[in-house]
Amino acid sequence: MLARENLAESRERETAGVTTPAAISVTGLTKRFGDTVAIDGISLDIKDGEFFSLLGPSGSGKTTTLRLIAGFERPSSGRIWLHGHDVTDVPPFDRDVNTVFQDYALFPHMTVGENVGYSLRVRGVARRERATKVGEALEMMRLGGFEARRPSELSGGQRQRVALARALINRPRVLLLDEPLGALDTRLREEMQAELKEVQRVVGITFIFVTHDQQEALALSDRLAVFGAGHIEQVGTPAEIYESPATPFVAGFVGASNLIEDELATSVIGVRGRFMIRPEKIRILGLDEPVGEDECTVAGTVRDVVYLGAETVYVVAVSGNRTLRVVTHNVSTTATDAKALQGREVRLVWQRDQTMALGSGAPAGTELEAAT
Repeated sequence: MLARENLAESRERETAGVTTPAAISVTGLTKRFGDTVAIDGISLDIKDGEFFSLLGPSGSGKTTTLRLIAGFERPSSGRIWLHGHDVTDVPPFDRDVNTVFQDYALFPHMTVGENVGYSLRVRGVARRERATKVGEALEMMRLGGFEARRPSELSGGQRQRVALARALINRPRVLLLDEPLGALDTRLREEMQAELKEVQRVVGITFIFVTHDQQEALALSDRLAVFGAGHIEQVGTPAEIYESPATPFVAGFVGASNLIEDELATSVIGVRGRFMIRPEKIRILGLDEPVGEDECTVAGTVRDVVYLGAETVYVVAVSGNRTLRVVTHNVSTTATDAKALQGREVRLVWQRDQTMALGSGAPAGTELEAAT
């Protein structure tokens, strides 16, 4: 209840034109481990009440950034602010944040109720009040009646919900989640994604979520930062990141993409450069079907067909020894229909304004290639 009131008050202040400090601000943040630079001078503002994801491949700096915000690591340089207060030199236990880890970090010798209420017991909260708060936290996570069970008696999804209940029981202003769904199978992971989003909406606090899963970040986030080699490549909404990637790295990492460059760009786009088109934006037509003036087109041969039930992936060989990938939703297409295109000469067509121009190059060690 308190969290909802705080969120409502925050929104009223925004409506009235009152400036609210960012939940988290980092400026010029750098962290070195010996000769290795894990993050290099990043700056970032995360809004109060936002579901914000740090997305990137392994070694990109996203988890190091989370650990710096939590206070588990000290920055080599730069500052960290929590709701307008400089906490760079404040120890973890004095920061109004809690962390949920991928391995849950539950005490195996304690019951579920004891795990969830552990921080209240350390703070000296009376037994009756503690039991009430534990019950409320478990009810919120759909674990009512599980107080007496041990972690070993729970499924992976249930242990994850216990870890969330324990992290939220003190109502921190910021919840940090370090790949919390990484140990779950696909079906359970999708269920927990929906639960996480709903919990964040109900409690109204800032969630900072670390993941390497692009679809997960797009599904959950209000905004996200894409990390690459210790730098932030782009910050934006899921739509901005996917539809308008700022760099070749973002275009290649977030979703599938086709690269069009060199002679192929000259013949298809009409200018030399580096361009990208998403596979789902491309239509497959017969060679003799008409093409609009505002459309790009290239002829090719269907080299491979991958039928995936809800969608089909076509790999089409085009000029210049390149391949382009096309994804279509099977609204009325059967597996037989899809396979019938294999080996056929076709024309690929897409709207010219859906072609994205890319920068001059990706970060060191990164190559954006046509999906094959």
